[in-house]
Amino acid sequence: MLKTLAKPAPGNLDDLLGGEMLARLSSLDVSSRKVFAGKIKGERRSKRRGESVEFADHRPYVSGDDLRHIDWNIYGRLDRFFLKLFLEEEDLSLHVVVDCSGSMGCGEPGKMLFAQRAAAALAYIGLVNMNRVTLSALFSAPPEGPEKDGAGATPGDAEARTMTQLRNLRGRRRAFEMGSWVCGLRPGGEGSFTDAATRVALARQGKGVMVVLSDFFFKDGYEAGLRRLIGRGYDVVCVQVLSPQEVEPDLGGDLRLRDVEDGDVAEVTISAPLLAKYKENLAVYRERLRAFCAARDVALITVRSDLGVDTLVLDYLRSRGVLR
Repeated sequence: MLKTLAKPAPGNLDDLLGGEMLARLSSLDVSSRKVFAGKIKGERRSKRRGESVEFADHRPYVSGDDLRHIDWNIYGRLDRFFLKLFLEEEDLSLHVVVDCSGSMGCGEPGKMLFAQRAAAALAYIGLVNMNRVTLSALFSAPPEGPEKDGAGATPGDAEARTMTQLRNLRGRRRAFEMGSWVCGLRPGGEGSFTDAATRVALARQGKGVMVVLSDFFFKDGYEAGLRRLIGRGYDVVCVQVLSPQEVEPDLGGDLRLRDVEDGDVAEVTISAPLLAKYKENLAVYRERLRAFCAARDVALITVRSDLGVDTLVLDYLRSRGVLR
């Protein structure tokens, strides 16, 4: 697998998704397998009964109930007290985590660009539905120039680059800010996934859905990091992004390979048996990740970077119940 050649980076949300795609995303909403109670009134309809403008049901009056909720029309007909119940609307958080480690800068089409487009699409859906949206970037390389990242850290702050965030966005008006932040992400960083996931988990607020976009090729493994992210009121969805060259490598001969993240070098002779062994190891790795996620009720979707983001969002994520 070769590192992606430098190409013009997207500059804004339209460059990432385009107007037609944004219009199609506007009809979707984030969904969850559970009902979450938010901190403030939001747009999320709950199965709990509360106070809102949308009627849900009646129940008999019991001593101590608020008299303001009595349905006097029913009392006039039946001479019995019934309370009006309403759907209570609750706030849902959407947290998108983007892996920007060096391996995400490989492949053609680039895995990083795919992750950026997917993150922007999910965040946009959350924003137009008035959900709280937070984006986290793991190991993002420093941007060019003196700008500061979304967490308020300078580009030279290595600790901040382990995990940077754009926090608590709400509403369509924040879409431009979200798009600019996503476009500014660059692959090439390195670090411990466990440490970065711990920082994400500690900074997480509310309850809701978390989507992790990564190839999950971490030298320290993915297990401990994902354990940090699972639970605490969040449904976790993992989207594993692999390039076509990782799935079907087209290499041959004597090669000197260098790890894009830590610089380790290996000299190998690519042969048919070696390629077959590589594919076998990749299949085993993917199966272990699948089994790990299935055992912890985590949804896992594995895609290639040449898949259309519209297919990921409109087909794959909707069929898994992440979107509706």
